[in-house]
Amino acid sequence: MDRLYIPEIEENHVLPQTAAEAFPELTPHQELEMRARTIKLLSDLTLNPLIPNEGEKQDATIIAKAMMENPKLRPEFAKYSDPTMAYLAGMIQRSNVQLVDELSDLKHYVINKLILEVENAATPKDRIAALSRLGEVDGVDAFKRRTEMTLKVKPIEEVEQELKRVIDALEFRTIEEKVEKQEVSP
Repeated sequence: MDRLYIPEIEENHVLPQTAAEAFPELTPHQELEMRARTIKLLSDLTLNPLIPNEGEKQDATIIAKAMMENPKLRPEFAKYSDPTMAYLAGMIQRSNVQLVDELSDLKHYVINKLILEVENAATPKDRIAALSRLGEVDGVDAFKRRTEMTLKVKPIEEVEQELKRVIDALEFRTIEEKVEKQEVSP
């Protein structure tokens, strides 16, 4: 009672020539993470721990520095040993850790540390410096100059009348100045 199952094959789909073509394009960081996970899995399955020697650690450090200096750099990871790759992935993971989940947590941390500095400052100069930094924090805004604007909606007729009064007053002043200058000249 064996049944033969034939999968439905869609037409007009181009299949990749090799398995490498089937993979999506990865950033160097994504590729390193993928390689590190694979290396770690194989190490765990074979019970063969990855312990890099000094030369492998130096290689990983050189690669990490090069990747930090040039984020677009795509090292040839395949030419390095598994312990080097694992060590490199660990270095990058440690430096890439997000310390806080929300920026508001970081803001609270900064404010709390500044308050602590204000309270424990050794000199008045240090206390004032900490207070001025605290006053600049967004939300505290102790030194921010504020400008308030009040918008008043008026009917167009009222606006036209006000503008006419202002223009008439300007013309009157201009005429008076011209008259005074003529009187002073002779």
